[in-house]
Amino acid sequence: MSILLNNIEARVLGALIEKEITTPDYYPLSLNALINACNQKNNRDPLMTLDENAVRTALHNLQIKRLAGPAGGADSRVTKYEHRIQEVFNFTRAETAVIDVLLLRGPQTPGELRGRGERMFRFEELSDVQATLQRLIERDPSLVKMLPRQPGTKESRYAHLLCGDVEGWEAPAESAASAPADDERLIRLESEVSELKKQIAELQASLEQLKGEPKS
Repeated sequence: MSILLNNIEARVLGALIEKEITTPDYYPLSLNALINACNQKNNRDPLMTLDENAVRTALHNLQIKRLAGPAGGADSRVTKYEHRIQEVFNFTRAETAVIDVLLLRGPQTPGELRGRGERMFRFEELSDVQATLQRLIERDPSLVKMLPRQPGTKESRYAHLLCGDVEGWEAPAESAASAPADDERLIRLESEVSELKKQIAELQASLEQLKGEPKS
């Protein structure tokens, strides 16, 4: 099944997928929450400033393509929206995370995908990311492609094909020099925060277990 999105539809779809996984208590999203998710400053490339009409139009088009629409059964007077990507593509959790990072941040290296997708799926090894990318490449039609490696770079970048074919990628000229170091630092911090959250959750679980044990 061939699906072609524009950039706004891709942003709306990516925001819905991200929020379902990272903030499930606030999902499905109201229109205002979805607009904020599309326009947030972190974890987005390029940055966008979408208004209500743009997001409504994107939702309408995504509904026609069976990728998103109003959520049913919500106990609220405010219409809320959900993605339906799983019904169309039947992704694994790993594939969903990879596609979503590519939707929200554009072409990425496997290392960037591993770090930036940490909150959605934890890849144990870089080879696991590469295997997931390969499965998406081998779909019919392909959903991902490997881009030509840029001069002076060690890793190739991968791009999703939900908005059509991608010929290549270039870092923005004004930030090209500092981007690699900044990206690596951000990826490391995101990974460390995720690990700390995991450790805190384990400590809380252990504490609750101790509280429940009978005193000797």
